[in-house]
Amino acid sequence: MPFASDRVRAVAWREEALELLDQRLLPGEIRYQRLLSAEEVAQAIREMVVRGAPAIGITAAYGVVLAAKARYHQDPPHWRELVEADIRQLAASRPTAVNLFWALQRMGQRIKNVEGPPVAQLLAEAQAIHQEDITANQRMGELGAALLGERTAVLTHCNAGALATGGYGTALGVIRSGFAAGLIERVYADETRPWLQGARLTAWELMQDGIPVTLLADGAASALLHQGKVCWVIVGADRIAANGDVANKIGTYHLAIAARYHGVRFMVVAPASTVDISLQDGTAIPIEQRAAEELLSLGGQPVAAAGAEVWNPSFDVTPAALIDALVTERGVVLRPDGEKMAGLMAPATNG
Repeated sequence: MPFASDRVRAVAWREEALELLDQRLLPGEIRYQRLLSAEEVAQAIREMVVRGAPAIGITAAYGVVLAAKARYHQDPPHWRELVEADIRQLAASRPTAVNLFWALQRMGQRIKNVEGPPVAQLLAEAQAIHQEDITANQRMGELGAALLGERTAVLTHCNAGALATGGYGTALGVIRSGFAAGLIERVYADETRPWLQGARLTAWELMQDGIPVTLLADGAASALLHQGKVCWVIVGADRIAANGDVANKIGTYHLAIAARYHGVRFMVVAPASTVDISLQDGTAIPIEQRAAEELLSLGGQPVAAAGAEVWNPSFDVTPAALIDALVTERGVVLRPDGEKMAGLMAPATNG
């Protein structure tokens, strides 16, 4: 199956600096931030200039490169020790996306084996992480599209596309591949309150590629599923526990419940780096609490009663029992459970 091209890149290394597409400004303005330090990278992750678990991990890897460049210039004999503080700062930028910690751990392992000036060697590692993510997304696109069966419309939540990854996307990677194969006729996108990633990002991204997209309010999803026009819900993930429970953008859980009630299949698409086998189930996944202002205001204007208290988790956990298919670049797990997840994540052996 030929890959449907995606025209969006959220993360780029250009002229010895990291450039991030500022996703807070989309779709009204396309502006890249040029970052020169690990501190700036951590701030950009924390403030959601970049978002999406794979993209956060890639961004953090490039942040380590910037840290090494500065620390080696500052104190060549002791740059490794100095970089450790930068890595801790990057790790603290967002708590839920496990790809962040996976990428930092991989960069930390590479640091141990560096000989001589570190920048070129660490940059090669970060670029490898970036390219491997794109390749994995294309593979997941193929695997997920093969599950669709018949030509259909699909529903997605938040943004799990090129904007959330190194390129091509996870959930939107499946959608791109499915559309290219003639298996997807239309994409319905939840608006995804309170940051409106579906409205601002997913709808915009799909329109760049000429894929038909219809936007709906989060609360309209059950009514859409009741009409029988959608055969699959396809979403990404920020962390997956060892038993197959999935943390994703808030609103995913009740979408999975609605899908099961209406007989609509539910697909989660995420790289293997999103699987955290150290967590037995989803109850152990740390859920980030965001600022109250995200619900109390919109575009800087108050929209809620003054003094109202706010509960604003950024993610929820969908139990594995509600997931029909979990797609990674390693393969597809149908109706995931602990045993199947262990098999998926087992180290490859040469027979």
